[in-house]
Amino acid sequence: MLTDTQQTAARPCGFIAIVGKPNVGKSTLLNHLLGQKISITSRKPQTTRHRLFGIKTTAEAQFIFVDTPGLHQGVDKALNRFMNRTVSNTIKDVDLAMFIIDNKWTDEDDRVLQNLSRSKVPTILVINKTDRMQEKNKLLPYIQALAKKYDFQEIVPISALKNQGIKELQQVLSKYLPRGEFLFPDDQLTDKNSRFLAAEFVREKITRQMGDELPYEVSVEIEEFKEEKGILHISALIIVEREGQKKILIGRNGESLKLIGTEARKEMESLFGARVMLNLWIKVKRGWSDDERALRSLGYVDGE
Repeated sequence: MLTDTQQTAARPCGFIAIVGKPNVGKSTLLNHLLGQKISITSRKPQTTRHRLFGIKTTAEAQFIFVDTPGLHQGVDKALNRFMNRTVSNTIKDVDLAMFIIDNKWTDEDDRVLQNLSRSKVPTILVINKTDRMQEKNKLLPYIQALAKKYDFQEIVPISALKNQGIKELQQVLSKYLPRGEFLFPDDQLTDKNSRFLAAEFVREKITRQMGDELPYEVSVEIEEFKEEKGILHISALIIVEREGQKKILIGRNGESLKLIGTEARKEMESLFGARVMLNLWIKVKRGWSDDERALRSLGYVDGE
């Protein structure tokens, strides 16, 4: 634990938005920065839907990372509009932004940069997935070209997946944070509660297991979360939009749903440090992803 003197001394402490196009590795980077998985990941865009704080406290600084959804071009559905609002609102309220790109600049990156430039928030540009660059001698010219696009505080190349450049990135971030008292206890990892994290782990396993078989119209609600005799009893309701999606989720002889439950339970036991009894149920709720009222009832609330 940190001493009272450390807690009250003026040290780097502030909010850092993690922004970028969908599927660029924002949540993977957050998990590596924290050294603990709290943000779900998959290879499919739109995995992250909510704003989530990931809090890393050292003796020298407190970093409050704010994971955000990828900024979406399409606003045809209420869910996409909610995610875009989440990004825009987050950028307004932070001390610093980490703009994550990969080894090729795209039109989607231009749209994210436009949002950042309007907010005028100090921005660190982070080039992720540099381990995938076939020709390493192209990295420096790429950095030089990026430096002309915007007045970035610094440009930092990393590989979140390979855990390369993470310590260096943390050192850079600490230079640009305001100084003050720590805002969270040193052992707090996130602002989200256990019910939220449990629901996210179930949704992650659905996204990973189903591949392209299931669209993004899936949400998860935790209906029961209680501890009895050292065992966590968790009941999760999986919400889809069509009967066909329900059948896909269940799979032949229930095998798909069973696999999702097994993998989600393992993640929960690792995070919560307890045995978990997990029950999964599926409900069809037609059109929920394009219904503002339904979204609010499922926890898709601006600012959360």
